[in-house]
Amino acid sequence: MKIKPLADHILIEPIEEGEKTESGILLPESAEKEKPQEGKVIAVGPGRKTSSGKIIPVDVKVGDRVIFTKYGPTEIEIDDKKYLIAKEEDILAIIEE
Repeated sequence: MKIKPLADHILIEPIEEGEKTESGILLPESAEKEKPQEGKVIAVGPGRKTSSGKIIPVDVKVGDRVIFTKYGPTEIEIDDKKYLIAKEEDILAIIEE
C-alpha cells in the first residue's frame, strides 16, 4: 500500500530501541517501553500552504533520519507494521551521519 501525506505531514518509520540495556541486561517483552523518538522518513507531503496559496516545502526528505517529539505524531498501522504521521513542526532535528 502506498501512502502520500498531505500538506506538511510526514510519514515516519520509527526506529525501535534495542532489547538490551546499556549494561547488557535483556528486557522481557512485558517491560514498559518508552515511545521511540527517532525514525526514518518514508514519505513527505508537498508542504504547507500560505494564505496567499503559495506552498512552502517541507525541510525533510525521504530517507532522512529524524528526531521528533515524543507525543506529537499519530500512530498508524499499515500491513501489520507501525508508522507515525507527524507535522513538520513535530520534527526536531535531522540526524546527519
